[in-house]
Amino acid sequence: MNLSEKSSENVAFMIQKITEKLNVINIGAIKPTHFNEDMYDELKDIYELVMKKNTFSPSEMQAIAEELGSLRKM
Repeated sequence: MNLSEKSSENVAFMIQKITEKLNVINIGAIKPTHFNEDMYDELKDIYELVMKKNTFSPSEMQAIAEELGSLRKM
């Protein structure tokens, strides 16, 4: 997958991988439709950070969730 291209498919892919890696219980809280391509670069930064790490502290998970929340469409 070429994540250098801004597309709704890439947004959906990154959100899916982030929720899988973080073992998000309430997946409905983080849907690809909540994000638009204007925030693509920020979302990609979060995706890359999450994919690099194997484990997350509770405070890291909270920070990632808050950051994703700040990127959501209003």
